[in-house]
Amino acid sequence: MAADTASPVIDVLTTVGSLFIDGKWVRPSSSAREPVVDATTGEELFSVALANAEDMSRAISAARVAFDAGPWPRMTALERAGVLRRIALGIRERAEDLSQLWPRESGVLYSDAKSATAEYADAWTYYADLAETFAFEEPRSPTAGGSFGLLVREPVGVVGAIAAWNGPLAQITYKVAPALLAGCTVVLKPAPQASGEAHVFGQILEGVGLPPGVVNIVPADREVSELLVSDPRVDKITFTGSTAVGRRIATICGDRIARFTLELGGKSAAVVLDDADLTTTARALTAGGCFNTGQVCSSLTRIVVSRRRHDALVDALADAYSSIRLGDPFDPQSQMGPLAGPHQRERVESFIASGREQGARLATGGGRPAHVRAGAYIEPTVFADVDNSMRIAREEIFGPVVSVIPATDDRDAVAIANDTPYGLNASVFTTDVGRAYDVGRQLRSGTVGHNAFRTDFGIAFGGFKQSGVGREGGVEGLLPFLETKTMIFDDPPPLAHGS
Repeated sequence: MAADTASPVIDVLTTVGSLFIDGKWVRPSSSAREPVVDATTGEELFSVALANAEDMSRAISAARVAFDAGPWPRMTALERAGVLRRIALGIRERAEDLSQLWPRESGVLYSDAKSATAEYADAWTYYADLAETFAFEEPRSPTAGGSFGLLVREPVGVVGAIAAWNGPLAQITYKVAPALLAGCTVVLKPAPQASGEAHVFGQILEGVGLPPGVVNIVPADREVSELLVSDPRVDKITFTGSTAVGRRIATICGDRIARFTLELGGKSAAVVLDDADLTTTARALTAGGCFNTGQVCSSLTRIVVSRRRHDALVDALADAYSSIRLGDPFDPQSQMGPLAGPHQRERVESFIASGREQGARLATGGGRPAHVRAGAYIEPTVFADVDNSMRIAREEIFGPVVSVIPATDDRDAVAIANDTPYGLNASVFTTDVGRAYDVGRQLRSGTVGHNAFRTDFGIAFGGFKQSGVGREGGVEGLLPFLETKTMIFDDPPPLAHGS
């Protein structure tokens, strides 16, 4: 039985006509709105208020005052952790609302949204727990005079957090939670077309005891979002999105020497060694490749395999991909939902056409499913005999489309895997963990998995090359929100333990 697709979740979004600034929902300065379209039906769910330049400036001012004069940065990390725990509790209490919104805004399966929402609540608890173990102050032995040294990690300041549309709550969590633990204040700019989760998050914040101005939520178009990036009152930008936009943000931040973390695109490779079981490998690649309808920056979209096993792996992948059940993401029988909308399907279809034109062999998929009439559905697609120079092997597609690329041997496979401007994720398929380690160490990628699509925000997530700058998740995801200060004293001072 399908989940209730007529859920009252939309009824609780009473704030979509407002912006969350300085601790309260306020009327925007203009009447500009952005429609949020249901990926499963193509119909408008609601429209969200957009911030203009005046609204963005108000939000930045609120965050600046909260950092410069408010209590939040001056509280101990343990005190801030108490608020993070209340936010985690709020996410758990609103889990159904959040889990209902994500499938509608991007097409992810409801079952995946439900399990992921619980994980994101746990991540808020993780950062709260980190307050008890992370060394915000560390004694060090001076080497150039003085008798006592201290390495202090302090909040970087006002953070502009810009989230993409494909995983809103995940990006809110791994940007805002460590920023708040560090003592920063935040201006959160969610993607307007997927801003429902950000509104639920704002509603949660109203009841957790967060001082005014510490978190501000302002959906905005690209022009107004750029004002957040360029404003000198903002000390750091953390961004998830395309490499092209990330490049623009880096340029603006570089001009004023602002700090930035960029989580960008990927064209990740799975290297399939000659001892890997192809049926098991194909199933693992299909499960990972169809999550969120392939709208995942770290998805393994290039499958590199020896030439002699190429056709057998293509057959196994085609069999696995063609058996995926497309349908309503709220139906427990569905294994893949729609793309986020017609615009995204048109983009994916343009890549499929390009693959055909450039000579790749279409092994399965490539079209719109005949049995689904509403929603931006696309068939899971496998291309064979792909050359790594083809467009489908070079550019991020953001859909359930994979390319199988033949290699002559392990060395050639590694070279092909590394022959990309990206370096976000990778995996090695082999029964020999030693070979997995040896090949994995040669791959220029922020994450390397073994026998599956794997990423782990509990350790660290981020990319080499044009896949980004910095890391999110774990302790590594806290460090970008901290500045390091060296203090040298004649005598040991009283230390503010737990600060």
